Amino acid sequence: MSSNDCIFCKIIAGDAPAYKVFEDADVTAFLDIFPWAKGHTLVVPKNHWPNIFDIPDDDAAAVMRAVRKIAPALRDTLQADGLNLLQSNGSAAWQTVDHFHMHLIPRWAGDSLVPPGHSAPGDHEAIEATAKKLSQQLSD
Repeated sequence: MSSNDCIFCKIIAGDAPAYKVFEDADVTAFLDIFPWAKGHTLVVPKNHWPNIFDIPDDDAAAVMRAVRKIAPALRDTLQADGLNLLQSNGSAAWQTVDHFHMHLIPRWAGDSLVPPGHSAPGDHEAIEATAKKLSQQLSD
């Protein structure tokens, strides 16, 4: 499954250039050309799935297997102090390419990246109510 106008599908097919770092039967991984940090890598399934809501378990698992292989290589090669994994779904969540993908963003102590927001203590009654609703939805 692919989409003719998807840049990631074009990269997978070899119809668009990319700095590929890993490929197997299920996924392709390449460096992001708009990196948030040196070594910023994208891992994408070869099948076109727009987001987490559509990707089947097998393809999602293949992405995570590749992430687990690439993450230590990024850390060791770049001597990173840490690594962020980011996966966005929908434009409200900063997804800009409608092809499921995982960002691996190497991090170093004192780098210039900052969290996208700030957390604050939550209302425990509201948290409990949400937990009950979500738990009920997941048990159905």
